[in-house]
Amino acid sequence: MILAHTMLMTNSRAYEAGLSDPAGKAQNFKAGAERNNMQINYRVSRDFIHYSDSGLDEFANIVAQCLTGNAAFPNPPVPPAPITKDPANADAVSDLTTLDLAFRNAIAAATGDPQATAAKEKARESLLDALRKDANYVESIASHDLETLLSSGYYASSTNHAQSPLDPPGIVTLTNLAATQLLLRVTPITNAKSYQVQTNTNGNGTWTEAGIYTQARRIVLTSLTPGTVYSVRARAIGGSTGYSGWSLPVPRIVT
Repeated sequence: MILAHTMLMTNSRAYEAGLSDPAGKAQNFKAGAERNNMQINYRVSRDFIHYSDSGLDEFANIVAQCLTGNAAFPNPPVPPAPITKDPANADAVSDLTTLDLAFRNAIAAATGDPQATAAKEKARESLLDALRKDANYVESIASHDLETLLSSGYYASSTNHAQSPLDPPGIVTLTNLAATQLLLRVTPITNAKSYQVQTNTNGNGTWTEAGIYTQARRIVLTSLTPGTVYSVRARAIGGSTGYSGWSLPVPRIVT
């Protein structure tokens, strides 16, 4: 689904829109480095190649919005939005928004037919190729500036091989998505492989496993009971200790 809001490149508004807080991610990343006296060189994470189809669609949409009008990245090899093309130039590069839309349409059309599935995979590879090219470009500019790198919508990874403990994530938003569903967003933690989520109903003290998710920006909790208050907490998986600490729990009544 195309995000309805316009992505503004200020940290506070990005946070309010339910996306990640670039300054917060940078602070967490640097704090871990300082604890280990490491000098960090930053790279763009290519983990998006492993995302599910829906996850890749959402990620590409966010990157396109973050790169649009971003003065730090004026000339990405694959433009984030459509540009006026020379009709005589058949080799003109497409843009992320158009490639993402083509992939989204291919996902919708792939209902089991082998030809439609092949078309979806082709559209996915085209989008991944574009994201890789722009990731290389972002990395070439912002390899020593984490805040700037994160403003592109991409995640960061370190070139250092030593692992360090992960900082606990924070819950950014917890809202009703649909009947029996809650939408959870947590702050992405650099070098986290996934996020474990637990729920607690009506403060009874017992935490129940709600799943492990690979994306921090969109975690959908399903099969919940309407009228019930759920407290939700999350922790990151990875790092030298295997897990981060738990986030502070946030309650929400399911409607």
